[in-house]
Amino acid sequence: MYQKILMPTDGSASSDLAVAQGLELAKQLGAEVTFLHILENPLTAGYATPETLPYAAELYQDLREAGGQLLERAKAKATALGVTASTVLVEHHDPVEAVHAAEADHDLVVMGTHGRRGFNRWMFGSVAEGALRRSTKPYLVVRAQDTAD
Repeated sequence: MYQKILMPTDGSASSDLAVAQGLELAKQLGAEVTFLHILENPLTAGYATPETLPYAAELYQDLREAGGQLLERAKAKATALGVTASTVLVEHHDPVEAVHAAEADHDLVVMGTHGRRGFNRWMFGSVAEGALRRSTKPYLVVRAQDTAD
C-alpha cells in the first residue's frame, strides 16, 4: 500500500512522536522513509533582528548543523528498527512549499503538528495544516498531547 513515506521533522515533541509512529508503520509495511528538514534563512524568516544581523551567518550555520544532526538521529532510529531511510535538508524554502514539493515522490506523509490555537496559530501558522491543504497525497498527522511546543 504505502512503499515510500515522507516524514518532515523539526525536532519538536510532536515531530518526534510522528517519527516514532511513522517508523513503526514503515516497519510493518516494509516501506522506506525519507526524513525531511527545512531550514529557513533567519534573515527572511524573522529570526534575525537588526541587533543580531552581525551574527545571522553564524546563526544560520548553527541551525544548519542542528538540522543535519536531527536528520542523522532520525535515520539512526530507522536503522535500529530495520527501516531503510534517507535524509533531505532543504534550505531557503518556505516549509509548506518544501513539504508539498517533496510529497510528489512519496505515497504517504507522516508529520507532527503543534496544535497551536489563537494568537500563536495566527502568528506562526501551521506547517502541517498548510501542507495538508495543498496535498495530493494521504497524510497521517500526529499531535503530541500536553506539549509546550
